[in-house]
Amino acid sequence: MINRFLVIFLLLGVFACSSSSQDKAQQKPNIVIIYVDDLGYADVGCYGAKGVATPNIDRLAKEGLRFTDGHSSAATCTPSRFSLLTGKHAFRNKAAILPGDAPLVIRPGTPTIAGMLQKAGYKTGVIGKWHLGLGNGTVNWNKQIKPGPQEIGFDYSFLIPATGDRVPTVYVENQRVVGLDPNDPIQVSYAEKVGDEPTGLSHPQLLKMKADTQHSQTIINGVSRIGYMAGGKAARWQDEDFPDILTQKAKAFITQNKEQPFFLYFAFQDIHVPRVPHPRFVGKSQMGPRGDAIVQMDWCTGEIVKTLEELGLAQNTLIIFTSDNGPVLDDGYADQAEILVGAHNPSGSFKGGKYSAYEAGTRVPTITYWPGVIKPGVSNALVNQIDLYASLAQLVGQKLEKDAAPDSQEMLDTWLGKTNKGRTEMVEEAFVLALRSGDWKYIAPGTQAPDWLKNKKIATGLGEEPQLYNLAQDKAENHNLAQQHPEKVKELAKRLEAIVADPNASMHK
Repeated sequence: MINRFLVIFLLLGVFACSSSSQDKAQQKPNIVIIYVDDLGYADVGCYGAKGVATPNIDRLAKEGLRFTDGHSSAATCTPSRFSLLTGKHAFRNKAAILPGDAPLVIRPGTPTIAGMLQKAGYKTGVIGKWHLGLGNGTVNWNKQIKPGPQEIGFDYSFLIPATGDRVPTVYVENQRVVGLDPNDPIQVSYAEKVGDEPTGLSHPQLLKMKADTQHSQTIINGVSRIGYMAGGKAARWQDEDFPDILTQKAKAFITQNKEQPFFLYFAFQDIHVPRVPHPRFVGKSQMGPRGDAIVQMDWCTGEIVKTLEELGLAQNTLIIFTSDNGPVLDDGYADQAEILVGAHNPSGSFKGGKYSAYEAGTRVPTITYWPGVIKPGVSNALVNQIDLYASLAQLVGQKLEKDAAPDSQEMLDTWLGKTNKGRTEMVEEAFVLALRSGDWKYIAPGTQAPDWLKNKKIATGLGEEPQLYNLAQDKAENHNLAQQHPEKVKELAKRLEAIVADPNASMHK
């Protein structure tokens, strides 16, 4: 009799455990996108970095899926962020690099990843660098700032409004400047000087590091910025505090939403200029401030993973680690990045970098990590961040709205490592457009670019003649085959024109 009851008890226990496992498997996973700024293909250890250690990112790669052909949609920041969140190429909205006082470029009513996940029952948050504009034009930084993230799908936001090198140098949390003294209102102008504060040109002796003319306006925290600012002294950030403040906000968002599915878009300021790492990271690499900023970014990544593990959420969380564009060494500040880079090549074996139509402009570290779901490995599939929208919609069972994510292809099995089949073609956006098609890459002719680009010491891909490369034989894009294969040039030029003219021309639509 006792044995009979024991058998029944054990069977009930097995059923309960099985039911619990099934319930957990049916839960919608948490989704965390860790979006680094200006991180090059070879800037972390698992992609071949020299002179800097990135143990936390290397762990994600070792225990997750590392992509060798993963891309941002564009070679600059605003366009990549626009495409990531909307599933639409930035050139369709003429979304270029924005000034610090630009209006919100993703207009309210535009479908976004965040809005889609909200409808699927997710709490959504964005923390870190925004650089997608705020408001409708002229922003009054002393009042509620809208439209912004809340109007396009984010429940919570804690922002660096534009970039670390642009004013206003304040945090904006849920549409209001943090810590603002109403008796010291903020003034911002990108057209003319406001207030009487020193600038990098008038008082260079006050600077922590010298800057070019573009970055030599109002000095804040010993760093001259793009644009002029006055007031708001109590609200101004200290650059050195970014890793602690932003990471703590990210950890708090995870903790507060641990009982329900959440989506966190954690967009780093690192390793964008100005590179002013916290003192505890100074000297932790062999490459000066740029390398130290990479170490700092790796620590922040590790803190997010550790928080998920401590809360028991890691097994039900998909982490996507990547960058908004390729690398740049000298981007306006004299932080010795070029001098101290040593044997390290941020672009790896690829040509170009940030701003470039060559591969290193958009080919960036790309890792997906989901314990128990994604098997450790390396994928050579061609993937693009623009496809995360459609792929995540598939993951959470959310049907795309009409006209949503027109350029986004559903590639969920590729992101999860269930197949090594990637895109067969892909547009790369810089100051000119390029098209990947199989082993071929075509770069359209074009010479228009801002004057400041001439000083970046990067192979931009700009030129009066078309360019054609066979990446299977020439991944460094050293041998232009356009004259040898005029029919292929004509074919790819026509295909690129068709995609630009009509998003429905994209493959698999």
